Amino acid sequence: MSVSHATDWPTSALDTAADAFTALTCEPDPSLVLDCAAFDTGTGLPGRVMPLSALRDWLLRHPRAYTARDEVWRELIRRARLDGPHWVVGAVGMAMPALRQYAAQLCQGYDGDPADVDAEILTGFLTALRDRVDLARPAPYASLCRAAWRAGRDLRRQQREYLPVENIEHVAPGPRAPRSPYGHPDLLVRRAVILGILDAEDEQAYIDVRLGYRAIEPIAAANGVSVDALRMRLSRIDSRIADALADGLLTGVASSETVAHLRLRAQQRVQRRAGRAAATRRETAREHAAAAA
Repeated sequence: MSVSHATDWPTSALDTAADAFTALTCEPDPSLVLDCAAFDTGTGLPGRVMPLSALRDWLLRHPRAYTARDEVWRELIRRARLDGPHWVVGAVGMAMPALRQYAAQLCQGYDGDPADVDAEILTGFLTALRDRVDLARPAPYASLCRAAWRAGRDLRRQQREYLPVENIEHVAPGPRAPRSPYGHPDLLVRRAVILGILDAEDEQAYIDVRLGYRAIEPIAAANGVSVDALRMRLSRIDSRIADALADGLLTGVASSETVAHLRLRAQQRVQRRAGRAAATRRETAREHAAAAA
């Protein structure tokens, strides 16, 4: 006779994430640790390797350690984006006290399933963790928390909202002209590539970061450049596209002389970039040769 064993699986997304965090940070061999000695000594963090659970407790005991919190969270977000899903669990676990507080507040008077609120809060947090939070700006942890709160709040607001629709009995008969996609960002970016304002090799990165609001760190890694280099490259593209829009090149007809000039400048950018890459390769080869000597 077979015997079934019931397992008490968490019904809440936050409970599941908390259990995973506990499993990855428990003694005697925690998987998620940070070497706090690697941070600036001005942060006040203990100068030792700490499991994330202990580091979370330290930050909770020092709520005014703003510099330490910012440095820790920049590192956590960077690792969550580049070093695998276990660091995503680590980031969620580090924020769990705030996420649970938001869930408790938003569930007061909520008629639906509290697990839905938990799931929305976690989804908002993960979306910001993956793509939305800019590590170059201050207070990254606060940005993550705001995103989590807003996601849960928006679910609550859906209870009080309704969507008005047209009374189809009073719609005038006849065909309706579809809206033209004039000025659609994707079309403008494609035209910028065709005109030579935006280099083809930068098109996807520009779309991902500027239009898709994706995190810049994984995109920079995939393109083999530093984050700072990609930021500067995208900033220069912003300026060129802004000038082109002001001149009407992306929404109107460009003369053949203008097109030729833009493409010449694009070729010059490609040549300069190739020259810098070749110089970098030569310098790397010299360093390797010197190290081997």
